[in-house]
Amino acid sequence: MAEQTSDHTTPLLRRNWWRNHLSSIPFTTSLRLKTSLLSELGGSVGDLGTYIPIVLALTLVSNLDLSTTLIFTAFYNIITGAIFGIPMPVQPMKSIAAVAVSEIPHLTVPQIAAAGISTAGTLLFLGATGLMSFFYRFIPLPVVRGVQLSQGLAFAFSAIKYIRYNQDFTSTKASTTTPRPWLGLDGVILALTCVSFLILVTGSGEVVDDDEDITESDRRRVRRNRLRTLSAIPAALVVFLLGLILCFVRDPTIIHDIKFGPSKIHVLKITWEDWKTGFLRGAIPQIPLSVLNSVIAVCKLSADLFPEKEVSATRVSVSVGLMNLVGCWFGAMPCCHGAGGLAGQYRFGGRSGASVAFLGLGKLVLGLVFGSSFVRILSQFPIGILGVLLLFAGIELAMASRDMNSKEESFVMLVCAAVSLTGSSAALGFGCGIVLFLLLKLRQLDCFGRSNSRPNVDETSLNP
Repeated sequence: MAEQTSDHTTPLLRRNWWRNHLSSIPFTTSLRLKTSLLSELGGSVGDLGTYIPIVLALTLVSNLDLSTTLIFTAFYNIITGAIFGIPMPVQPMKSIAAVAVSEIPHLTVPQIAAAGISTAGTLLFLGATGLMSFFYRFIPLPVVRGVQLSQGLAFAFSAIKYIRYNQDFTSTKASTTTPRPWLGLDGVILALTCVSFLILVTGSGEVVDDDEDITESDRRRVRRNRLRTLSAIPAALVVFLLGLILCFVRDPTIIHDIKFGPSKIHVLKITWEDWKTGFLRGAIPQIPLSVLNSVIAVCKLSADLFPEKEVSATRVSVSVGLMNLVGCWFGAMPCCHGAGGLAGQYRFGGRSGASVAFLGLGKLVLGLVFGSSFVRILSQFPIGILGVLLLFAGIELAMASRDMNSKEESFVMLVCAAVSLTGSSAALGFGCGIVLFLLLKLRQLDCFGRSNSRPNVDETSLNP
């Protein structure tokens, strides 16, 4: 009987071997859900408040091919989700986009690609040589927090403009003389309703603990169950889907402009003049921002949000480099990882690589099915709703700076943030923060070796 039992047991173990082997593969572990499916889906759209306006502006102004961008960023999302195991965002390179659509003459698609490739090459070099990890280890935390605070507040300020004023993304400037109407399908009341809904469902972004104390009172237990039920609602996804529905309600004729099928993907021809213009006008202002916000700030924030999954500066830097060294040659929008996107996806429930993988699958379907005609739908998306999503992402990023434990650290952080905001340059704020941090440390040094002289004299005088 014992031998028969062992004979029946062995095939069962062999049959389940592939499951154990599959679970040991790093990619499958990275894409495993850490929370509910609805929560991960809600987190997947947390960074669209930044993604959609920039992509829409580049498509309308610079004739960027939306289908190509959607397809390539979809693969970026899926691959980075599998590699990093956290909701690592894929966002537009903001400085390049701002120069492309706001300065005259506008950057052409080959010039945008040249700027993205130049920036990517720099980050790939810094990551491959280990210089990025060196910078990451020795840059003071208050300076990084100042950059995060400035970026978060900048997102929040832009979000308020989206909600309060009509926008013209072809100029990337708010029409401050034309307030948004209170009523209507893109009015202020609609945006405020979405804000209220998100606050009621997600609160301040706190995590509801699943473990309950046995000695806890019934009232507290009922309250916690209610909060857990609310947090299971994919609030950001609900708001985003509402915006998509309103696109067709605002302009039903857009359904006739939809053409199915992706655009033809081809390699760009980049001339020497394109390289020069793209590097001087696009890459030079983008490189400092990518180093600070797309690598260093992302790594610091991931250490705060996912201490068990802290990502290295080398991997993030190489990831940005490889993405654009492939996609930009085909006309895809220059992309990077951003601390604001990570904060937004975490804020709305993203906890694993599956969150951004779901977003990537959605982009891939849209790019393959609707192609570039999807821009017609995005052009009718309520800007106020985008502002709502961007507002929560910005506040979540800014709140990462709340861990400053001394007045000195807060001083450095606030000066860095103030200079970054008023100077419209994270690099300028970063430089001022480094100088200020070094001056404060120099002030504490005893350059003349006199710090212990008085106690020694007192001890000598007391011991004849």
